[in-house]
Formats: sequence, C-alpha cells, structure tokens
Amino acid sequence: MVDSRMRGERGSHEVMRRLPIALWLRLARVFHQVDRTLIGHLRAWDLSLAQFDVLARVSAADGVITQQELADQLLVTKGNVCQLLDRLEQRGLIERLQSGRANLIRLTCAGRQLCTEILPAHEAAIEAQFAALSAGEQRELLALLRQLDRSLTIDHDSRAPCHHDPQEADES
Repeated sequence: MVDSRMRGERGSHEVMRRLPIALWLRLARVFHQVDRTLIGHLRAWDLSLAQFDVLARVSAADGVITQQELADQLLVTKGNVCQLLDRLEQRGLIERLQSGRANLIRLTCAGRQLCTEILPAHEAAIEAQFAALSAGEQRELLALLRQLDRSLTIDHDSRAPCHHDPQEADES
C-alpha cells in the first residue's frame, strides 16, 4: 500500500511535469477565443484579420511604407502579401507607388478614413477581451509573455542547423 504522502509527491511531480502542457493548451485556448472575437468584430467592416493588420501597419507608418518593410512586419507569408494588397487596392483603401526600386504602399483617403474609424473600435474590442484582468495583472501577464517570447527567440536563434554527423557523436 502506497502511503498518502508518496501519492501526494508523485501527484505533485505529475502536475509539474504536465504544467507546461497545461500552460500551452490554456494559452492556445485563450488566443483562439480572442482571435475569434476579433475576427467577428472585423466582419462589420468586411475585413480579414490579415487585411486589418496591413491597414494598421501602414497607418502606424504615417500612411506610407515600403512593400518590403510591410512584408517583414506582417504575420502572413510573403506570398500572401501581394494578394492582401491586391484586395485592399481593389477596395480603394491603399495604392501602390513605384519609388526607385521600392514599391511604396500608401493609404488612400478612404483607407485613412477607415483606419480612423476602425482602429479605436478594434482597440476597444481588445481591451474588452482583457477586462477580466486588472491593470496590474495585465502588466504581469505581459511581462511573463515577454520573458517567454525572448527565451524562445534566443533558443531559436542559438540553434545550429539541423544535421547529424556521426563522427561528432563518437568524439564526445
């Protein structure tokens, strides 16, 4: 018969071993809930999250950004950038201009007007998603997520290319 103290220690170890999995699942769940709400919010303006991201980034760049700078900042593949820009240009929200070897993306009057309307509304929708946390809790969560993000970036950047050299294994 296992004494309750041993069961408690084993249970505690099991929880600690599974804690990262529980954290990852909770983080994914919260992300999907917030994402789903924000996507629904953007439907009122007939925009996808990726299209909104383009408009917000061009707006943040004072209404003009190079296509390369935009592609580097977006959370989509570079192949999708042209499709996004095509759709926004067809709607009259952006225009593309050639400037030497760079393609500039500029908000049109309609694009600036939409950003003036949608950005505050979108920020309010995001704030509402986090209203269950106090300002202090939000700061703490942000600090923890930043710490995790930095450690993952450092880990990712420090990894050597994946290759296996059997001679290296023999030498160690």
